[in-house]
Amino acid sequence: MSTEQIAIIVTGVVTLLVVGAIILYLSNSKLKKAKEILGDAEKDSRRILEDSKKEAEALKKEASLEAKDEAFKLKTEAEKEVRERRSEVQRLERRTIQKEESLDKKLEQLEKKEETLNKKISDLTVKENETEELLAARRTELEKIAGLTQEDAKKVLMDEVRGEVQRDLTLMVKEMESRAKEEADKKAREIITTSIQRCAADHVSETTVHVVSLPNDEMKGRIIGREGRNIRTLETLTGVDLIIDDTPEAVILSSFDPIRREVAKLTLEKLIVDGRIHPARIEEMVEKSKKDVENVIKEEGEQASFEIGLHGIHPELLKLLGRLKFRTSYGQNVLKHSIEVANLAGLMATELGLDVTLAKRAGLLHDIGKAVDHEVEGGHALIGADLAKKYHESALVVNAIGAHHGDVEMMSMEAVLVQAADAISAARPGARRETLENYIKRLQKLEEIANSYEGVEKSYAIQAGREIRIIVKPDVVDDAGAMLMARSLVKRIEEEMEYPGQIKINVIRETRSVDYAK
Repeated sequence: MSTEQIAIIVTGVVTLLVVGAIILYLSNSKLKKAKEILGDAEKDSRRILEDSKKEAEALKKEASLEAKDEAFKLKTEAEKEVRERRSEVQRLERRTIQKEESLDKKLEQLEKKEETLNKKISDLTVKENETEELLAARRTELEKIAGLTQEDAKKVLMDEVRGEVQRDLTLMVKEMESRAKEEADKKAREIITTSIQRCAADHVSETTVHVVSLPNDEMKGRIIGREGRNIRTLETLTGVDLIIDDTPEAVILSSFDPIRREVAKLTLEKLIVDGRIHPARIEEMVEKSKKDVENVIKEEGEQASFEIGLHGIHPELLKLLGRLKFRTSYGQNVLKHSIEVANLAGLMATELGLDVTLAKRAGLLHDIGKAVDHEVEGGHALIGADLAKKYHESALVVNAIGAHHGDVEMMSMEAVLVQAADAISAARPGARRETLENYIKRLQKLEEIANSYEGVEKSYAIQAGREIRIIVKPDVVDDAGAMLMARSLVKRIEEEMEYPGQIKINVIRETRSVDYAK
């Protein structure tokens, strides 16, 4: 709506008001006054109309000036942007021209180099042809002089080069192996000594007999019973042999089954305390002792798990673990050995940043197969792996149990640690004992393997079979051959023998030059 229209509307409104006033005054007989009022109203309306026109013109002028200013600003900005774009285009054109000039120069240089190379290649081709002709002539001449064909000469040369390369490779391998062994031995000794120092375990050597103390020698007669009834009943129910001899106040229980021996021991101790010894009472005490041994087995398994800090082991596995308390290996208690292996494996896993829980779990259960190996056919490692799998142990634990004697391939570093911890525990001084016959056989086997090699003069198995020293003939075996012999011996011993710990192979070659000044 324009200003003029607003003024017209205002004027109309004012006029209506004035007319209404006039009508009002006319109705009251005041026509004169109404006329005066009408005249004033007309004057006011004209004045208002003039003011509105002036105000509209002023607003129109102001809007026109603002529009001109805005248009000027837009024009200025557009001209500035155009100037900037033009300068950018000119700069890009200059760079493009410079690059084209540079590329032209490089192309010229490349063409010159190509020409030079082609010339050199042609020269080399000519020289190569000349060289081949010269070599052919020389080869023919050498064949005439040496009386050897080209193939024979190649064979002689290859034999010489092969010998030199083999010696160089042997020396290089020896140097690299010594360096690697030095680094590895240093780190391994540090880890193993730290683990052994932090894991001090007691070793209990057990035999196949128990000695039960008696309050007096009269008790022997009561144990035997009338016509031997009591002792026959006890031996039949427990499966243990009772040896009653001249040993004062003692009865010997003999059995290869340690659990039966433990049941018989508890039964006899209860009967001695009770004093009533007859077949019915013996049968009752045997049943009680069996239950007590079962409880002891369960408690020992739970205690071992608690001692290592493991949880979630199946109850049946805990029972089997507890049975290891009554098993021995070369006189070493298998449960104590398993606990020690778990601790050693866990400590070494901590040093190497591996899974400590996995290493401990596999170490504790690694010999679980020894609890049932008389009932199931197969080696204890594979039996233990099957048991662990049956009772829902993880695949890595199952693999570590089955691989700790090399029966299956290892799938994790923790399996290697379990195998190493098992060897460390078994190799502790005094941990295990060995029969004299096996000991002598192992020493003889070591020397037999060493003496089977050509060039061996003498061999000596020392350090209780943990080291073998081989003296070779220096005119038959050189230094490289001595090293190869040591490596071959290691492989044969690992494949053909069973032994605790490790065996050091020491091949000695000595050459002496003696002369006399006259």
